[in-house]
Amino acid sequence: MVKLLLIFALSISLHAKTLYEYNCVSCHEGMTITLDKFFFRYLLKYSSEEKVKRAMMDYFKDPKPENSILEPWLISRIGVKKRTTLTDKELQNA
Repeated sequence: MVKLLLIFALSISLHAKTLYEYNCVSCHEGMTITLDKFFFRYLLKYSSEEKVKRAMMDYFKDPKPENSILEPWLISRIGVKKRTTLTDKELQNA
């Protein structure tokens, strides 16, 4: 039973990593602003993990300049991302 739970937990973590790498890292790799810098901006603005996650989920579901953590000049340079096709559960796991 313990082995089964361990295998299940491992497979979930690998799936989440795949979601993150496929849906997040793949787009941000070519950008001058790294994912770390985006996350740091979220932390500065929202301060807690729960608030950061909520703000990111809101932005992914409805990406608008006013929902973005980026400065207006960066938005005009980079643009606003496309609305996500991921489900809430997939977003939480990514």
